[in-house]
Amino acid sequence: MPNFRFNPKSFYEFNYFCFLCPPIMNKTSTTYLSIGSNLGDKLNQLQEVVFLIHTTVGEVIKTSPVYETPAWGFEGDNFYNACIMVETTLTPSVLLEKLLELETSLGRKRQHGTGYSSRTVDIDILYFDKEIINTDLLTIPHPNMPLRRFVLRPLADIAPQFYHPVLNKDTRNLLQECKDKSDITRTPYMLYTSRSQLFSQLEYIAIEGNIGAGKTTLAHKIGQDFNAKLVLERFADNPFLPKFYEDQGRYAFPLEMSFLADRYQQFMDDTSQFDLFKNFMVSDYDIHKSLIFAKVTLQEEEFKLYRKLFNLMYKEIKRPKIYIYLYQNTERLLKNIKQRGRDYEQNISPEYLKQLNWGYFDYIRSFPEQNNLVLDISNLDFVENPGDYEIILGQIQKYAVHLSF
Repeated sequence: MPNFRFNPKSFYEFNYFCFLCPPIMNKTSTTYLSIGSNLGDKLNQLQEVVFLIHTTVGEVIKTSPVYETPAWGFEGDNFYNACIMVETTLTPSVLLEKLLELETSLGRKRQHGTGYSSRTVDIDILYFDKEIINTDLLTIPHPNMPLRRFVLRPLADIAPQFYHPVLNKDTRNLLQECKDKSDITRTPYMLYTSRSQLFSQLEYIAIEGNIGAGKTTLAHKIGQDFNAKLVLERFADNPFLPKFYEDQGRYAFPLEMSFLADRYQQFMDDTSQFDLFKNFMVSDYDIHKSLIFAKVTLQEEEFKLYRKLFNLMYKEIKRPKIYIYLYQNTERLLKNIKQRGRDYEQNISPEYLKQLNWGYFDYIRSFPEQNNLVLDISNLDFVENPGDYEIILGQIQKYAVHLSF
């Protein structure tokens, strides 16, 4: 066996060298990308591109406003275009490979040799640090950038003083000298670097649904995943609720009146206390559910009195930016109610659940100015199946990106 001899001096010299010369890390580079779409849900596709780039390519640092522009070089629908700044550890060739994969995953079908055509998404590398690259597959800076106003206009929003390493002109000068005079219109829409950032713009989301629809569970999941303040309905201690399910005619009015008072007190307490450490609020009820339930359970004269009191109490309430209604068919609702096992709910009739569903839809139709999002989740299990949960988040995202904040 070889005779190894420990040398204290060499040992300490080696450690001192390691302290002065830490391991070489992957170099972070700044790249500017142009993104566009003129097929399908253009805005949501651009937002999805940003999210995917943020998770697979590098950190998205800046996003420009979204611009609407005519198709360039061919006849087609108008484009939505934007530019983004990304910090990445990928090399230019690997970056190109990743971006082509993203285009394909979002439905881009390339038709080689046929010129320009409409596309679900288009991603171009404009700059990669100050590098100049000319290969068969990749040219950086992008050779057509100085000719395209729809690229230079959004690029000027996020990199006005970035100098073209070949032309030695910054973005503002390139835009002023650009001979492309195509109309370009700034839309009211923005792109966000993450879903959390997008949802935080909503400030307040109300999730509603019939008994057993899953609204509280969904509110919990969104609150946990996106750092939202939870505003949950408190009803377990209501003394009239078990009695109501035994004798609706006798206990409907005191039940609805007690809910009216409790919800008002809770809603004012919870929504007036802003939490600096939370991104937004998510609630498992909207206070207008009081009217929906009361209209189903109360006699006509009782409901008139109830509505008068409701209107007095809720004159200036905080309205949700998005009102989400989780629809489940009656059979699924009854199954959920049975599974969660609350004794006083086990005798709820299918007819009562159908009436509540109709009541919710009547309410939604009566407030078209409200941002109402109806999600049919009868065939989804967002608790056990992450894919189903992603479908719901995707629908909320698709709706939210079209709101101007």
